Amino acid sequence: MKILLAVDGSPYTKKMLAYLTTHGELFAIGNEYTVFTVQPALPPRARAAVGKEVADGYHAEEAEKVLSPVSKFLARHGIDAKSSWKVGHAGEAIAKFAHSGKFDLVVMGSHGHSALGNLVMGSVTTQVLAHCDVPVLLVR
Repeated sequence: MKILLAVDGSPYTKKMLAYLTTHGELFAIGNEYTVFTVQPALPPRARAAVGKEVADGYHAEEAEKVLSPVSKFLARHGIDAKSSWKVGHAGEAIAKFAHSGKFDLVVMGSHGHSALGNLVMGSVTTQVLAHCDVPVLLVR
């Protein structure tokens, strides 16, 4: 099974990883995993002020802060996962990446870091569910 792990470094990412480790059908060496995160774009004025190279470096550093601990966690459990990141709106980017990568399943936490959250599920989660044509497993 080809599984996309959408992560943002929040406590719900940790809960999602804990859930995976207790469910052997999802957390198996035979599955193919990709860890994916989305960085919000800098405001256009800020990007123009610092320049493309600095902005790109900033996004890469921020993505690595999220991806590295998850990749290390998976490696400790014998899982060699790929990792990728994009800049943009998280919900749409996750849905597009899941579709274009032909994933069988998206696994993600029900909430994340966004300041504006819904009571039942986060706004990114709502966008993923609205735009994604791949099955999504939410971990709360």
